Formats: sequence, C-alpha cells, structure tokens
Amino acid sequence: MDILSSLIFVASILIPCFKFCIAADTILLSQSISDGMTLVSRGETFELGFFSPENSNKRYLGIWYKNIPQTVVWVSNRAINDSSGILTVNSTGNLVLRQHDKVVWYTTSEKQAQNPVAQLLDSGNLVVRDEGEADSEGYLWQSFDYPSDTILPGMKLGLNLRTGIEWRMTSWKNPNDPSPGDFYWGLLLYNYPEFYLMMGTEKFVRVGPWNGLHFSGIPDQKPNPIYAFNYISNKDEKYYTYSLQNAAVISRLVMNQTSSMSIRYVWMENEQYWKVYKSLPKDNCDYYGTCGAYGTCLITGSQICQCLAGFSPKSPQAWNSSDWTQGCTRNQPLNCTNKLNDGFMKVEGVKVPDTTHTWLDETIGLGECRMKCLNNCSCMAYTNSDIRGEGSGCVMWFGDLIDIRQFENDGQDLYIRMDSSELEYSDIVRDQNRGGSEENIDLPLLDLSTIVIATDNFSINNKIGEGGFGPVYKGRLVSGQEIAVKRLSRGSGQGMTEFKNEVKLIAKLQHRNLVKLLGCCVQEQDRMLVYEYMTNRSLDWLIFDDTKSKLLDWPKRFNIICGIARGLLYLHQDSRLRIIHRDLKASNVLLDDQMIPKISDFGIARIFGGEQTEGNTNRVVGTYGYMAPEYAADGIFSVKTDVFSFGILLLEILSGKRNRGFYLENQSANLVTHVSMESVERGQGYRNG
Repeated sequence: MDILSSLIFVASILIPCFKFCIAADTILLSQSISDGMTLVSRGETFELGFFSPENSNKRYLGIWYKNIPQTVVWVSNRAINDSSGILTVNSTGNLVLRQHDKVVWYTTSEKQAQNPVAQLLDSGNLVVRDEGEADSEGYLWQSFDYPSDTILPGMKLGLNLRTGIEWRMTSWKNPNDPSPGDFYWGLLLYNYPEFYLMMGTEKFVRVGPWNGLHFSGIPDQKPNPIYAFNYISNKDEKYYTYSLQNAAVISRLVMNQTSSMSIRYVWMENEQYWKVYKSLPKDNCDYYGTCGAYGTCLITGSQICQCLAGFSPKSPQAWNSSDWTQGCTRNQPLNCTNKLNDGFMKVEGVKVPDTTHTWLDETIGLGECRMKCLNNCSCMAYTNSDIRGEGSGCVMWFGDLIDIRQFENDGQDLYIRMDSSELEYSDIVRDQNRGGSEENIDLPLLDLSTIVIATDNFSINNKIGEGGFGPVYKGRLVSGQEIAVKRLSRGSGQGMTEFKNEVKLIAKLQHRNLVKLLGCCVQEQDRMLVYEYMTNRSLDWLIFDDTKSKLLDWPKRFNIICGIARGLLYLHQDSRLRIIHRDLKASNVLLDDQMIPKISDFGIARIFGGEQTEGNTNRVVGTYGYMAPEYAADGIFSVKTDVFSFGILLLEILSGKRNRGFYLENQSANLVTHVSMESVERGQGYRNG
C-alpha cells in the first residue's frame, strides 16, 4: 500500500471518530472539549461549548439551544481572552476549565465517584456523575444548581436548606458581558417566604409569597395547557419550579439586564422567533412600594394609588403631585387598651403586603387566626397562607403594610386591623370579637374600592333597580362571583340603625329561602349591603308585568308560594331566633335562576326573645297594603303580622294584580276587599281571568 493510500485509510477511520467525539453528549476522564468542539445532548436539544457574545472577542463556556439561532441559557461566567480554553473532568469528579494550563474555572463536590463523567442532558442540565449512576440524587454537580440569567423547565428558584445552595436567576452585566449583573430573582427566607426581583440590595419587584395556587403578585399564573407551576416547601428545600405540559413547546424564563425585566419566552417554530409570553414588571404597580404604606395600587388612568379605607395620605401635597411613596396614615389611631373595640376590614383581590415581618402557622384556620391577631396589639393584618379550597393556614403581619396591589381579577383576601370607629360598625365588631368562632367571620367588611371595581364604578349599565332605600347594582367580584349591591341613599328611610339591624340579623340566618348577605361596606356616608345576585331579580319584577308573568306558570307560582312559606316558618319557628320580618312584600322576595324564592330586606325586622309572642311600637314602618290592621292602627306586631302580609302576597301571586293598585269600575276597593266581595257574592275564591 503506498503512502497516499495509507493516509486515506487512516483518515477514513479518524474522521468518523472525530465527528463522533464532537457530537457525543458525555466527556469521559480521558477526554476534553476544546474551543471549536461541542457536546450535544442525546436528543440534539442543547449544545455545550465555547462562544463569544455579540460585539465581544472574549470566549465563554456556555450551553445553548442546538437548533435555534444562538440562544445561550447557561454560562460559567469566566471569560477567556482567546480560543485556548479546554474543559475536562478530573479524577475527583470536578469540571476544570483551563487556559494555557491555568485554571480559570472549576466545580467542587463533596461526593466522590470511581469513574466520573460529565453529561449534557436534553433538559439543558450539565451534570457530573459516576459513569454507572443515572439517578439525579447521585449527581456530584449540576449546572441547574447554578443558574445564570435563564431558568429552564425543571430548574429551581429558591434555597437548599441542607447544602446552602441558593438557586437564583441573575442577569448578565450587559449583552456583551455574561458576568453577573445588577438584577436577580430569588427567594427571601422570611417566616412567610416570598420571591423578589432585586436590584443589588434593593427590592425592585416583589412577586410575593406562594399561596398554594400561584405567587400572590401574579394571580394569572395558573396551570394552563402550556405550563404547570409548583412550589415545594419542606425541611430540606424551599423552591419554585415549572414544567411544560406539552413536550413540543420550547420555553425559557430570562432575567434581562437591558430592560430590567423578567421575561418568559416561547419559541415560535414556524416564524422562527422568541415570543414574549409574560413579563415582570408589567406596569407601574409591580414596582416595589409604589404607593407606600397602607396605599393600594390599581392602574386607573393617571391616578394609580389610593389610600385604603380609613387611611389618608401622609403628605397630601406629595400625594397630589403623584408622589405616593410616603404612603398613608390612619385616620383613627389604634388604641390597644380595649381590644374588643378593634375589628377587621376585608380587602378583596389584592397582592398581600411585604412579608418581612410576619408570623406563619400552617396548622390553624382563619377563625383562630383572627382571634390570635385580635389578641396581639402589634398584629396589623391576617389571612390564609394557602387559598386552595376553603383556605387554610394563618399568616399575620406586624408593622406597616407595604406594597399592596389591587387586582381586577383574582388576588387574595386580606383582613386589616381597624379601630371600630373607622368601621362605623362597632356593636357588630364587638359582638364578633366576643364570640371568636369561625362563624363570626362569615360576614366580611368590604373595602369601597372592591365594590367600585365590581360595579364598574356604579355604572348606570349595572343598575338593576331602585327602591326607597336607594339603587341596586349588579357587580362581579374579582373571584368571578356575581353580586347585587344595595347602596343606601342618604335620604332613604333606612338609617344606620336599620342598616346594622339587617347586617346582624341576616348574618346569623341560613336558609335556602332567605337571601344570603355576602358582606357590607361603610365608608364615610356610603353604606352598602352586598348580596348574592339573583338572576330573576324580585318577584314584583315578574308577577306584575303582563309579558314577564307568562314565565310563571301555575306549578312555578305554587313552588314560589311554598318557598316563601318555608322561609317564614324558619324565621318564626325553626331558627335560633324568632324573627318578625314586618315588611314582607313582592319586591322583598328575590328569585334565583331556578325560580327559588329568597326573602330579603331585614332592615326593620324584630327579634322576639324567650316566650315573647307580641311587640308594640310607636313607629309604624313597612308598606301600606301589606300591613295587618292591628299593626297599622296600633303598632302591635307578632307572627300574625307576617302571616297577614303573606296572605296579601299569596293573592298577588295568584292574581297577578297589585293589592294597592287594584281598581274596578265605579269602585275603590283593593284586592283584599275585592276577593272578599267575590267570595260572598259567588261563594267561592277568586279566579283570575
């Protein structure tokens, strides 16, 4: 064989070997990777090698996507001035990066291996392991423990309490320098741990704690067809991670130094570009402490901050100049000499405050949490730590409440400590505080901003009715629940006494034929009651309308009558309290989507105690036409008073005619008189038509 033939033969053997060595996913003890060579993961998803950032001559060891225009996801963060870099695995199981025989970067591991190898996985993780050990628990070292500016599916953000390793995402210094920049996303380990985007040592964006479903500051971060999110907390680890529901999706989370943002990208294969899926901060409300203490942030035009109910700007001049960072201060300072005078205002749909000064107990419920907070003068707020299902756990805040954000959808409930004079609800608050059971917190105090958002600022399009008490609006809470808001007008006959009476009564009553009161709001001159929304509104809206009344056939009317009767029986006999409604009429009977009747409006109801069967008042209130004669004339009321009203209502349901609006030609009789006359003249009951 001549020399040329020999060289061709040798080349035919070496070239395939050379290509195989470059394309392999593993470095053995006897191998190395030099500049120009790469490792490629088995599925050809990721590639490891040396690269230069744009507009830079320096070389870095990194990992990038194999089949996507160079997108680096991990960097060793040690620059090499030329192409002399060589990566090897030494006998102790550590990676070593050399430049001209000088070590510029290396890994350390407490574990040992007989035959250590380095392998690039299809997850993008570079691992060092024993050649015969495939279990991740046996890894000597892995790049996933040392993220740079990118978090891939399966990576962790948080803290390994056992090893002390902190998993955090750190921005590049600039597009040409992948060394650590000013921004990072990590976990701050308070009693109630939460995640932040930090700018050096300053809090830049607070993502908030994990509440069982999502980060408190990202309520739209829920499981979806693309992502599944999870937070793990145990004695060894506390971390957040995410996975992909669809293996065909390529996604990454990046801490971008240039835009000072955390950006989640999805690769669009057909268009060949990275699409921004979500980013933080997304608006001014995401920046830490925008509205200061006791201020809440909501994007509503130029005014994005407002003080919580019961608070006013600490510096009105600065506040009016759109400098909200000084926050708000209490209108009425707390006085801990008598804890029974304190109550809690429920604020719905928020990002909970900064958890730096918190106390956490995951074993107790909201009721016990409330009492613990009430009995500690330093406790400023409380809520569930886990909002899944009915909620569980307890977290309490001490000190000023900072960085609260109001969401239009979702968010959490927060119960803020207030002096009872600010709640204008003192007797109810004291009743609740003396009780201390779970049922005592069933009726929340809603913040005005919550109701404003729910009703679109009391939009005329959401107005569904109006009575002597004031208008009624349809609304939708951030949870998605539809509500009816009865806004009591200042000139209505129902004052604070009647308002409190209705709140206290209906909060204690539970029956399918009684309307459910969801909450109330008292702020300055505004008094509102929030009920469950009834699709078919009130009975008078249907029964007295020639067209709508056709929806009520005889079986439906019969069921409505029976439902009202059951509700009355509960009030008079079966509830813990004997209650006389005193204003039973068609407009105070609401109908849900199944035409189930609900008795409402307990503003003038009275409670009978013990063996009491009758009461008397000098102030006769109610609706003429429904009043029993002895009540209208002498102010005497009893169970019979409601029974009389029920009889009038029954006649109206059967006839479709109003009692007070019923007239016959040449007669001034009302419906009751007419029925009586018909009974006498014909010897039978009234028949419609």
